[in-house]
Order: sequence, then structure tokens, then C-alpha cells
Amino acid sequence: MKKIAIINGHPHKDSFNFGVAAAYKDGAEKSGAEIKEIIIRDLNFNPNLQFGYQKRMELEPDLIKAWEIIQWADHLVWIHPVWWGGLPAITKGFIDRLFLPGMAYKYRENSVWWDKLLKGKTGHIITTLDQPGWYYRLFFGRPSVNQLKRSTLEYCGVKPVKVTYVGIIRNSKDEQRFQWLKKVKELGRKQK
Repeated sequence: MKKIAIINGHPHKDSFNFGVAAAYKDGAEKSGAEIKEIIIRDLNFNPNLQFGYQKRMELEPDLIKAWEIIQWADHLVWIHPVWWGGLPAITKGFIDRLFLPGMAYKYRENSVWWDKLLKGKTGHIITTLDQPGWYYRLFFGRPSVNQLKRSTLEYCGVKPVKVTYVGIIRNSKDEQRFQWLKKVKELGRKQK
């Protein structure tokens, strides 16, 4: 049985992203996967890495529990909107506070290389956009995907990481949203 962590990075509970997360969860559960969710907006933590990496901040209990879920999971599914080309601030803060040296990766002494401490896990980013996915890739270089996929997840050993774009959300009709949710549910069923 595959163990999947669904990490929802949208700060508003009435957003379409919560419907996307529910659709993925429904499909994955129906295929026999075990699911645990991390809803970042519901966590009680300071998203500001206020000392940078100079001084360690104590992890709040919600972050400790979230890290336990990430370690437990075989597959990490990240769901978030793209705002100003990037991740919502709360999602970025979650990553800053949790994906730390010694936890997600470890620098090697006297070396430019590092150990990837999340090896063996796979990932999937499902992101909503107010532009076509091809436009976001071609004209903007998909900065949120580069940041989350390449500079965070793959840096820490999560591989492969697939990407699914959902959009154009703005001005979309109910029928289109229904089709997107159906597609995401099928992704969950296939556990991709």
C-alpha cells in the first residue's frame, strides 16, 4: 500500500485548491493508498526563518508533526496556486522552516556536495494558474516549479517529481472545473 502525504499550500480554505486536494485524496483512497494530509494554513508556526541559518529556531509541535508525515510518506503531493510566479508566502515559509540541514539534506564536511536525506520518495506538484501551463513554462520559465521541484524536492532526494498544471482558473466555469477535478481524481487513482 502506497503512503501518500498531500500537502496543501493554499492559505484560503474555500479555494479551488482544496477541491483539487479532495479530488486527489478521493482517487488515491479508492485505489487503496493510505493518505495523510498537511494543510499548511491550519498549522501554528512562525513562517519566518528569522535568524536565517545562523541560529536554529525550535520547531513548533505542528511542524514536528508535519515532518513526521513527510518522513512517513512514500509519495509527496504538493498542491498550491502560483502567485506572482511563485509559491504562496505561507508555503514558502513552511519549506524554509522545515526543509533544514540535517533533516532534509546534510552538507558533507570540506565538500561542495551534500547527502539527500529524502531519497526513495517520489513527488507530484499540482499547481493552479491564471494562465495556460505552456505559457507559464515558455514565457516565465516556471519559477515556482523550479523552486519546489528542482531547488527543494530533488535537492533533498525526492525523485521523480511530476508536475500537473490546472488552469486558467480565473473566469473558469463550473463544467471546466469539474473536468479538472475529474482529471486530478484519476491522478490520485493512479497514485501519480
